Amino acid sequence: MSPITHFLVGWVGFESSLRNQHDRLIVCLAGLAPDLDGIGIIVDFMNRLVGWAETDFYQAWHRLYGHGITAALGLTCLAAVLGHERWRVALCTFLNVHLHFLCDLLGSRGSTPDDLWGLYYLGPWNTTYEISWRGQWQLVGWQNMLISAVLMALLLERASRKGYSPVAFISQRADLVFVDVLQRWRRAAMRRIR
Repeated sequence: MSPITHFLVGWVGFESSLRNQHDRLIVCLAGLAPDLDGIGIIVDFMNRLVGWAETDFYQAWHRLYGHGITAALGLTCLAAVLGHERWRVALCTFLNVHLHFLCDLLGSRGSTPDDLWGLYYLGPWNTTYEISWRGQWQLVGWQNMLISAVLMALLLERASRKGYSPVAFISQRADLVFVDVLQRWRRAAMRRIR
């Protein structure tokens, strides 16, 4: 799934379990971190751009280094060290990273039915066992779009009810304005319903 969807999964899934923005940010970023193993795409692109020898680091590394138990445990330990409520952050991080894996198994297929994206859960130490699913839907499929839309709606509903959103990661002032607008829309909608 897309990084936006992975972020939304982390926020909607764990925002209520964490008591402060610092810990929420750590858990949400940890849910994105497995895709850092796709960094090879930049090297591949630059080599093609400047006419150097072709490389295929993206295909060789993606889903091997960041999408397994080793990465999950490493991210969990790092999050625990950085978090305020260490055990809570560690548990939420471990679960969120595994949700990332699950989301990728569900919806990361390429354009053809045989272009499946599996992951090596025991990688990079053991690559003999690949987890994949034949029913995987396309990365740009309607299923991913629907899931993202539902998660965004949940995020907006919670923000209008709870008084904060992930916009606070960027700016507290912008978050106050954003949430205020959502709350006004919510009150207006409630008046129309009554």
